[in-house]
Amino acid sequence: MNPEALGVGRTVEIDTTGGPGFGFEHFKDLDFLKDHEVVLTFDDGPWPENTPGVLKALADQCTTGIFFIIGKHATYYPEILKQVYNAGHTVGTHTWSHAALTNKKLTEDQRKEEIELGISAVKWALGGNSPAPFFRFPALQHPPEMVTYLGTRNIGIFSCDLDSFDFKARNAQAVIDVTFKKLDKLGKGIILMHDFHKHTAEALPELLRRLKAGGYKVVAMRAKAPVQSLPQYDEQLGKIAKLPTVSQRPVSSVVTTVSE
Repeated sequence: MNPEALGVGRTVEIDTTGGPGFGFEHFKDLDFLKDHEVVLTFDDGPWPENTPGVLKALADQCTTGIFFIIGKHATYYPEILKQVYNAGHTVGTHTWSHAALTNKKLTEDQRKEEIELGISAVKWALGGNSPAPFFRFPALQHPPEMVTYLGTRNIGIFSCDLDSFDFKARNAQAVIDVTFKKLDKLGKGIILMHDFHKHTAEALPELLRRLKAGGYKVVAMRAKAPVQSLPQYDEQLGKIAKLPTVSQRPVSSVVTTVSE
């Protein structure tokens, strides 16, 4: 390992029995980070252009993150999700289609389907390897009945301590500036980013260097046991996604330029 790299300060194992919540934006009970410790989290992947850039930045600094995956995206780009998993990062889920689960038009069964199909899709994309029982609600909107449901499924719920607002950023520097303005104030925290944003992939090498320079340590969160997908949703996924049909995948998922 590169002695100059950020690395991993410590690894913690999470028992998700009962659906514990993490991140002070919504959950105040589990204050497990020490001063100058951070957890790096990335939502909404995988995507071909920018997820690989994020993976390279993390690898260059010998560090790790949690990736909250949209199920539908996993079926588009399973090979990129496998890269995330094989690099040793923690893979959680972020619904099937990024639907807001607070939408009153959705029935309770439809909300559950969003959660469960997302899990089944990620498991399929990982060749049968189950993701961690780590879940993040789209837009951090937590309908109480779904919080209760996740508890019955023993799935941990992730909010965040600080949002990089990378989806609003005009450039990479803005991602860095917003993140460190909040981090300097809080001194630690679960950082929310998005691996499909170009500015995030561009910002990450410098952001990680600044974490190292500032004396911050990355905490890796691992699950005690993987999530168990439900058979009816595994079966339903095959019908919805038409997974064996290559033509359902975007061109960029099938054809990649390797030299030019």
